[in-house]
Amino acid sequence: MTDLTVARTRADLAVARGDGAVSFVPTMGALHDGHVQLLKHARPLGDTLVASIFVNPTQFGPGEDLDEYPRTFDADLERSDEAGVDVVFAPTVETMYPTGTDTTVFVDPGPLGSVLEGAVRPGHFRGVLTVVAKLFGLVRPDVAVFGEKDYQQLVLIRQMTQALCLDVDVQGCPTVREADGLAMSSRNAYLSPVEREHASVLYRALRAGAASAPDGPEAVLAAAHRVVDGVPVDLDYLTLTNPDLGEPAPGQEARLLIAARVGKPRLLDNVGLTMGSG
Repeated sequence: MTDLTVARTRADLAVARGDGAVSFVPTMGALHDGHVQLLKHARPLGDTLVASIFVNPTQFGPGEDLDEYPRTFDADLERSDEAGVDVVFAPTVETMYPTGTDTTVFVDPGPLGSVLEGAVRPGHFRGVLTVVAKLFGLVRPDVAVFGEKDYQQLVLIRQMTQALCLDVDVQGCPTVREADGLAMSSRNAYLSPVEREHASVLYRALRAGAASAPDGPEAVLAAAHRVVDGVPVDLDYLTLTNPDLGEPAPGQEARLLIAARVGKPRLLDNVGLTMGSG
């Protein structure tokens, strides 16, 4: 590695971030090509590029994969360095939650935090927004970059940043995909070869729905469901919204979102489209 600095404490981070403009990419580690694209997008947006690596316990519910979540720190440092990261902030749980995870102050995501992912994973977005708010306070970035794969998360972080006057430019970066269209995710490593083949149905369903956008919302959902039906995936939701996750409107931009469990892993994906008036 060249000039990459690893900051473990708040004091180390305060020194390492410097005084210039800071761009920031929060991660939970297990970096893949999707993360690298986020880092490359963020690199020219600041004088210093900070990436965080922190598996946040408060966004995992009972029975979820906190203990099994992949941790590949040495490889993550290499990928960060290759992508031009200046500072990797890798705090402990005690650094992020000095009073403990049970007694900390949490950020309430509001009504949007209880639908879609929030309905399937109660409390998830409370944990996500809390750790992002903490990271914004510690890193003090001018720009923060998030992937569009976790689209509801991106919308909620933007809403939180505006509502709490955090003065951070939150930018989304398009989803990076495998050769078969599967959205890149750290959880893809859990898929068996057969499950991987089944998982490709998510993006195929989204593409079919998007192709039917000129014919209106009902046609979009019907086309997407036709692709998924009969494939052995456990569908949590397949829904069409506007870009802010409200009701879609004819002739306007929209978002088609899908979530399903494929074997043990639970996978998310989405695409943007423009609705017709059919």
